[in-house]
Amino acid sequence: MEGVPVIAFFEPRIPQNTGNAIRLSAVTGAPLHLIEPLGFDLSEPKLRRAGLDYHDLANVVVHPDLDAAVAAWGDARVLAFTTHATQRFTDVEYRDDDVLLFGPEPTGLPDEVLAHPAISAQLRIPMLPQRRSLNLTSSASIAIYEAWRQAGFPGGE
Repeated sequence: MEGVPVIAFFEPRIPQNTGNAIRLSAVTGAPLHLIEPLGFDLSEPKLRRAGLDYHDLANVVVHPDLDAAVAAWGDARVLAFTTHATQRFTDVEYRDDDVLLFGPEPTGLPDEVLAHPAISAQLRIPMLPQRRSLNLTSSASIAIYEAWRQAGFPGGE
């Protein structure tokens, strides 16, 4: 959908998080791209339960690896979300062709992904000190809603 970036999960491990991301994709119109290997089978009951009846309303694409995903994204700006970044996610002017890239639970994006030449910026979501991280889909929700808000919530009610 125009005005909404892609949400991308690199090697997600927990089916419930991906199920919730499918629901997030359905309600915001943001395509959800999953980069293999996945830590589960897409037909797992836990994934289906978490996604409820939104599976047919979401745009989910699976890529065999990061390079295949990058090739599919073309010239899109890839914004990597990591607790190691200094730039806040709210300091970015989002574009509808952006890719919001999130790492696997519980480790986040590995150094080799953060160093990939396709990564345009590294962003962080502020948290209180001495907290390890947010839930994967919670992080994706925060980011996609900021991008959608900046675009004026096109298509939203």
